[in-house]
Amino acid sequence: MGFFSGFVDKFKQGLQKTKEVFVAPIKKIAQVFRNVAPEDLDALEEQLIAADFGVEVTQKILEKARVAYKKGEIKTTDQIIPFLKADLKGRLTEHGNDVRWAPAPPTVILVAGVNGVGKTTSIAKLATLFRKGGKKVILAASDTFRAAAVEQLAIWSERVGVDIIKHGQGADPAAVVFDAAEAAVARKADVLLVDTAGRLQTKENLMKELAKIRNVVARKIPGAPHEVLLVLDATTGQNAVSQAQHFGAAVNVTGLFLAKLDGTAKGGIVVAIKDKLSIPVKFVGLGEMPEDIAGFNAEEFVEALFAE
Repeated sequence: MGFFSGFVDKFKQGLQKTKEVFVAPIKKIAQVFRNVAPEDLDALEEQLIAADFGVEVTQKILEKARVAYKKGEIKTTDQIIPFLKADLKGRLTEHGNDVRWAPAPPTVILVAGVNGVGKTTSIAKLATLFRKGGKKVILAASDTFRAAAVEQLAIWSERVGVDIIKHGQGADPAAVVFDAAEAAVARKADVLLVDTAGRLQTKENLMKELAKIRNVVARKIPGAPHEVLLVLDATTGQNAVSQAQHFGAAVNVTGLFLAKLDGTAKGGIVVAIKDKLSIPVKFVGLGEMPEDIAGFNAEEFVEALFAE
């Protein structure tokens, strides 16, 4: 992920709302240099819940904090933030956050997510990021069920300067992917980004459709798909967790793209989703423009969260 740049700067700006709700109150506790009292840990618990870390993650963090407090590892208030930083970094790096690149190009990335989460825009952002990193990108417009989905992706492909393989609305998604895989190989593309259906009638239909796409692309490109990214709307908070659980039951998700992280005051959802599903966050969206994307780096995310 060496070609991802500007991560900290983007996050400092994108996490501003979360910092106001979560970090500022904690810093007030830490700035008053004195011995830690039990009520300080109670206050920490309140702030974790307010920032959408979720009850389960909050209890895990607090349990660890109280053990450290009893052992004398956290004695003074100025030690609370270093403890919290170390804990969050450990939780977010457990499964690694790098893209699972193919041994030889093209790397095939399926992008899933229900309608309304910003899936199409997120694909455009991924294409922009990869292209700026010197990679040749092709888009496969296989979300042929939703009205205007193909047209929207075609507009983005032109805007960000990448090729697109598309059929008409209502076409067989697997047929689109077949043509896109052939094009990716023939044109020596580095990355093939596949837009998949945002919603089908039942989980069974969704599984069948995605399985069909997987089989088609696997026959054309060894080891494909190499990554299955699920796009979630960070502003929906704990609803994003249940959405990810439901989708994860239908498809083997390998990474998360958290969209609209700049629009939420509850950045703790990053930790909640990772803890609940054991799926690493790999990308985040931090604005409306194609460039408003960052490859996820847990160390820098946590540092940016607490930065001035």
